[in-house]
Amino acid sequence: MEVAGFEFNGYSRGGPVFNHSDGVKGHIGLGGELQMFRLGNEGDNGIEVNFARGFETNGIKWKVNYMPAKWGSGDISTEQAYVEMSGFSFSPEAKFWAGQRRLRIQDVHIVDYFLLNYGDNIGAGVTDIPVGGMKLGLGVFTGDKFDGNLPNDVKAHRFNADLSEINTNPGGKLRVLLTAVGGKNQVGGGSGSGVSLMHTQKEFLLPSISNTLFLQTSRGHARIDGEFESIDGTRAGRRSTRIADSINWQSGPFGGQAIIGYQTNKADLTGVETKDFSLGGRGSYAVTQNFKMLAELSTTTRKGNTGPDQRLSKATLAGALALSEDFWSRPELRLYVTKVNWNQAAAVANAATFGANGKTSRTLVGVQYEVWW
Repeated sequence: MEVAGFEFNGYSRGGPVFNHSDGVKGHIGLGGELQMFRLGNEGDNGIEVNFARGFETNGIKWKVNYMPAKWGSGDISTEQAYVEMSGFSFSPEAKFWAGQRRLRIQDVHIVDYFLLNYGDNIGAGVTDIPVGGMKLGLGVFTGDKFDGNLPNDVKAHRFNADLSEINTNPGGKLRVLLTAVGGKNQVGGGSGSGVSLMHTQKEFLLPSISNTLFLQTSRGHARIDGEFESIDGTRAGRRSTRIADSINWQSGPFGGQAIIGYQTNKADLTGVETKDFSLGGRGSYAVTQNFKMLAELSTTTRKGNTGPDQRLSKATLAGALALSEDFWSRPELRLYVTKVNWNQAAAVANAATFGANGKTSRTLVGVQYEVWW
């Protein structure tokens, strides 16, 4: 939302979970980045709001952004605080910035995870540099954040290069994100690197479907999404690889999103390894313009070299009030029922939370709102 140079946007979700006696209201998953299917499985309350004011002086456009956030019982935190400038004669389209900024490129909504994502630390950079029909973004970051710094004897720095709008085929575009990390007094050394490739295809098989394919790898203290991995001086880095594919569709009243993904992680020093598989999707059907039925089904596994295989499956049914029949229409007010089942190995691995007392299933009933603007 923008009014006379003032921007006001944000995100919030919340609502009651009715049938919990042990404090577990959601977030039931095996721990992988693509394994927490979120519909009827969040159980938290929070809000983050971004305030931005734009100005123009002597042909230079500039704006100030500030985003506070409040989640659960935690303190109010600073998610973004930066200044951006553009319109310089030597590169009118380029946008220069400094501060703490989110640079979230691409998420898969149903698992609440950004697969390409750099920023979130104190840094500086530039986006939207035109390069032969493509766009280039560059950023340098420290390990510090607006609300706190790394320990005095721990240092970290990161460089990211983001090249987008690479035409590959009719309706298809490629995006490449590179990550390089350095530092000192980190466990297992302070270096790391990562490469992410993302190909997005419009009108995939049918005009109503779009598809996004991710190929990613990282090592050391570079996280696979493009951020830092374990730079507090207490943990080693890891090697990760990921292949994932997500589709989105909207055909009349029927919309949805689905994902299939496989990721491996291996700790640098201990050699502990996990292999995570995820498959799931959410569909919505608009019974009327303002009422939708939602269904989400998923199955996930985690295999490791230190214990038996873990398995978990989830099913959620919900009715939702919305502004339109579109899958992405928000706000939504949802009444949901969620059934989650897992095996004994998953119960043992999560004995401190949802697997307490050897439980291997759970039903959640609640009401949730979700809104972005």
